[in-house]
Amino acid sequence: MSDPWVITVLVENSVQRAGLQAEHGLAVHLQAGDRAVLFDTGQTGLVLRNAAALGLHWDGLDAIVLSHGHYDHTGGLAAVRAAAPHARRFLHPAALAPKFSRGPDGAGRYIGMPRPAAQALVNDPAVTWTPSPVEVIPGLFLTGAIPRNTGFEDTGGDFFLDPACTRPDPLEDDQALFFDTREGLVILLGCGHSGVINTVEHIRRLTGRRPIHTLLGGLHLLRASAERMRRTLAAFHDWQPRQIAAGHCTGLPALARLWSEFPARCLPCAVGSRLAVPAP
Repeated sequence: MSDPWVITVLVENSVQRAGLQAEHGLAVHLQAGDRAVLFDTGQTGLVLRNAAALGLHWDGLDAIVLSHGHYDHTGGLAAVRAAAPHARRFLHPAALAPKFSRGPDGAGRYIGMPRPAAQALVNDPAVTWTPSPVEVIPGLFLTGAIPRNTGFEDTGGDFFLDPACTRPDPLEDDQALFFDTREGLVILLGCGHSGVINTVEHIRRLTGRRPIHTLLGGLHLLRASAERMRRTLAAFHDWQPRQIAAGHCTGLPALARLWSEFPARCLPCAVGSRLAVPAP
C-alpha cells in the first residue's frame, strides 16, 4: 500500500469546529486510497452524523476495529454495522464480557458494550477474534492483548466484571492499532488501559523497535500518580514522537503536561481533527 494515510477523528470528548458534535467516546477513521478502517465507534450513532458532515462514506469500509469493550468505544457499533454491513469486525473475546464501574456511592454501573450488539457478535461470521496480533488490512495491524510489564501502569480506574464490584476487570481486551511508514510508526490507542508505555514498547518489539511518528488517542492518565506521570513523560522523551494527538480519557492535567513539554509536537485530538501521515 503506497497511498498516504489520512486520519480523521469522528467522535471525541471535544469538537474542533461548527457543524460537528462531541460526546464522551472515541471513533477514528483511517483512509489510504480505496482502503478504509474505523477504529472504535463512539457511544452512539453520532459517528455517522459527523462522518456525513465531513464528507466520509461507509460503502468502502473494510473493517471496524474495537479497542476494548467499554460503551463509549462500542456504542455506535450497531449503527456502523448497518451502514457498512460488509466491513469485518475485529475485537478481543474479552470485549464481550460484562463490564461495570463503581460509582461514588459504591454501586456498580454497567459500562460494557450494549448487550444487543454483544449478543449479535457471538455468532457473527464476519468477526475476527484478536487475542494476539493480527493484520487487519495489508500493512495495518492490531496488537491483540498487550503484556503488562511495568509496575506503575494500571487500567486507570475502578473497573469490574460484576455489578457487586467484587471481581476486578483486568481489561485484557485492551488493544491498539498500528502501522509503519517510511518515517516511523503510527499508533492509535482507544484508552490505553494497558498503559501507554506497555502499549508502545509491545508494538516496538513487534516491529523491530521502529521510531514513533504519531501517537493518537486516549492515554487514560486521569488518575495517574506523580510517579506514573514522571515515568510516562520520560518515555515520551525517549521515544521522541513527531506528533502527539492525545485526547478522550487522557485527562486535562496530563494533556497540559504533554503540551508543556512537547509544544511543537502536540496536536489537537477533537472531532474534525485530520492528520496526514506518510505513506509506508
